[in-house]
Amino acid sequence: MAPARNGYGRDVSALSIVVVSVAAILATLTQVFAGEADVVSVNARQQGAGTWRFEVTVRHDDEGWDHYADRWIVAGRDGTVYGERVLLHPHENEQPFTRSQPGITIPDTVSTVIVKAHDSVHGFGGAEVTIDLDTLRQ
Repeated sequence: MAPARNGYGRDVSALSIVVVSVAAILATLTQVFAGEADVVSVNARQQGAGTWRFEVTVRHDDEGWDHYADRWIVAGRDGTVYGERVLLHPHENEQPFTRSQPGITIPDTVSTVIVKAHDSVHGFGGAEVTIDLDTLRQ
């Protein structure tokens, strides 16, 4: 191996390491900057005795398959999950977006549920919406 002249060989190697390191840091930060998935609005309708249909609008700065809103849930105050809608792909060009899930069974003894969105990097943690089912029961 020929010796580097004037230190250029070592500078190029060091520069390459710095460029790769900065690129890795920036890639990690972009996942953090997308933030958490927020529930923007919820429309809940009783379908029958104990059965509900939820239409949920979610906002999240989806960045492709590595970081996107991947589901929402309907849960009781005690953490019991009554229903879930899995989101099978990113919605990069459709924000906010609304998806529905019929057939969610919630006992009549449950008066309040919380709708939460989840993303593939942060999990749960964004804005939630609380629904008073008693005011909507038929």
